[in-house]
Amino acid sequence: MSGRSRPPRAVAGASPERGRAVRPTLRHRYRALAHPGAWWLWSLSLGTAATRTTNPLLLALLIAVSAYVVATHRSPAPSSRSYTAFARLALAVLAVRLFFAVALGSPIPGTHTLFTLPEVPLPHWAQGIRLGGKVTAEALVFAAYDGLKLATLLICVGAANALASPSRLLKSLPGALYETGVAVVVALTFAPHLIADVQRLRAARRLRGRPDRGVRGLLQVGLPVLEGALERSVALAAAMESRGYGRTADVPARVRRTTAALTLGGLLGVCAGTYGLLTAAGGTYGLPVLCAGVAAALAGLRLGGRRSPRTRYRPDAWDVRAWLVVGSGVAVAVLLTLASARDPQALHPGVVPLVAPTLPLWPALAILLALLPAFLAPRPAGAGRAPEPTKEPS
Repeated sequence: MSGRSRPPRAVAGASPERGRAVRPTLRHRYRALAHPGAWWLWSLSLGTAATRTTNPLLLALLIAVSAYVVATHRSPAPSSRSYTAFARLALAVLAVRLFFAVALGSPIPGTHTLFTLPEVPLPHWAQGIRLGGKVTAEALVFAAYDGLKLATLLICVGAANALASPSRLLKSLPGALYETGVAVVVALTFAPHLIADVQRLRAARRLRGRPDRGVRGLLQVGLPVLEGALERSVALAAAMESRGYGRTADVPARVRRTTAALTLGGLLGVCAGTYGLLTAAGGTYGLPVLCAGVAAALAGLRLGGRRSPRTRYRPDAWDVRAWLVVGSGVAVAVLLTLASARDPQALHPGVVPLVAPTLPLWPALAILLALLPAFLAPRPAGAGRAPEPTKEPS
């Protein structure tokens, strides 16, 4: 055997040129996805637009637009199931709103009585509240409009959860919110893992011919599920400790005080500005106070990030397509706000007297602008497929 070193053995089916070509391709594919923050801003803008109208046709159009974008751009990951869960929650909210309108009455006077429930007499201190009585069509329509607005807002939030990966969103948070973001992401991903463990253990018991339902099945499945959750928590804690989680840098006291003042003042300014925008009397000071509060909060978060020294592996780039995604949602919110101020009757159909809602042309065309991400944003691998089911043991 000679003393010369042998060249490395080539692996079958691999070449240096191929290895160099695959790595940039994977990096390009990873960075080609839309920024998760852009999806959240797009969804929140649609939710803001939903709060500006009670027209059921416009609200249904908002739901249809969000559903189409989710159907074309959600990944087959289990986290994309959140859209269906939020849709069911929206239906439950709408049903509860109608139930309260029937059981507790409504302040909307009506002349079209549908049916009458037995009314329960209440003491004098409960004036303005009734149990039972006449149920009018005007009251039900008003409750349906109000509940549909809240349901649309919930569906828009569900679209953000289905389109934006929690882990990718966590990497994009500023350093001041990183620890809080980790806690939120861990809390949000605990329930899906727990449900997956229950499904896996129940499938294993069915394959072995053992009961998986009832109290006995629940008790025999609950112990392995809790054991798996404990092991996952210990593994997560060890991984976080090995990566230096919780390590903070030394910053001067004046920087800490300035950070706290800017963050607290900015949040108070955001609350005051939002309140001013939602009320008719605060329209003059709402927007300036909101902008000043956002600027102060961002400055506080920037200073607070100095205490959390960390690096990002392959950070998501905020490119032109992310701006287009956000711009389409913001345009819908702004145009519907302007339309609500100019033509309130079209965006808020009356219920006394009862009139059939009409579809206003320009607000409907404005909502269709939210479809731009379906054609401009890149699709993740496997987009449009159903979420991956839980694998059953063989």
